[in-house]
Amino acid sequence: MGTFIVAGKQSDYPVGAMHAINLEGTEVLVANIGGNIYALNNRCPHMGGKLSKGLLSGQIVTCPLHGSQFDITTGENVRWLKGTGILSSLGKAVKHPANATKYNVKVDGQQVLIEV
Repeated sequence: MGTFIVAGKQSDYPVGAMHAINLEGTEVLVANIGGNIYALNNRCPHMGGKLSKGLLSGQIVTCPLHGSQFDITTGENVRWLKGTGILSSLGKAVKHPANATKYNVKVDGQQVLIEV
């Protein structure tokens, strides 16, 4: 198990927004979904795209590089690569679907702590 590290105050993370932060050398994507704070590794497991540069719709974040989608509350892959063409099929054959790394989060008073 990792160590919980202070990642700021709860008010630093407005509802519906995502932020990229660095915690002890680890790029972390932090999002407030419905008043709850969640954290994933900021790098897509497909090609390493920065998820923080993608689109957040509800609790689904879309990678800006190839359109893979992840549930930010669980890290679960909900779509691996976008499209159905030959390039998408080849990409899916080369690299199999993977979940994003999810980090444990706890809120202590107003402090957000993330385990990395």
